Amino acid sequence: MTYEELVKEVKKNYGALDASNIKEHVAVQFNIEGEAEGAFYVEIADSNVDVEPFEYYDRDAVVTTSADIAISLSSKKVSLKDAYNDETAKVWGDLDKILYAFEQLKAKEEAPKKTVAKKTTAKKSAAKKTTTKKAAAPKAGTAKKATTSKKAEEKKTLEAVAK
Repeated sequence: MTYEELVKEVKKNYGALDASNIKEHVAVQFNIEGEAEGAFYVEIADSNVDVEPFEYYDRDAVVTTSADIAISLSSKKVSLKDAYNDETAKVWGDLDKILYAFEQLKAKEEAPKKTVAKKTTAKKSAAKKTTTKKAAAPKAGTAKKATTSKKAEEKKTLEAVAK
């Protein structure tokens, strides 16, 4: 995995999380060691999570870890507290602040989808009713007379053209 792929994956994972419960600004720089080595930051501000492939100088903490742990943290498979206790992630800075912030990140809830099918079904049945009423309105005798006169006119026209 390259550094760019790591940042893209982490950005996607953090983008799927809801930060609306976090009211204060939190900035954490991640230093990745080993595969995909580099630095990126996670910033939580205004109920949004932003991930960028740069160092963040005015940060609350620095987390040093591997690419696998960074992805696991971003997808909420591993909590930051567990990674810190297992020593798979080292933290320098305001540990309490970032632990609280990362615990508050939750998966976004999907809004319920509106059912449009019921509305369209109602419109179709109304259209069928009007069509049925229109078909029943003309009398059978009148319709035959109109067709007969049209056929007679067509025959006269064809005979005139043939001559």
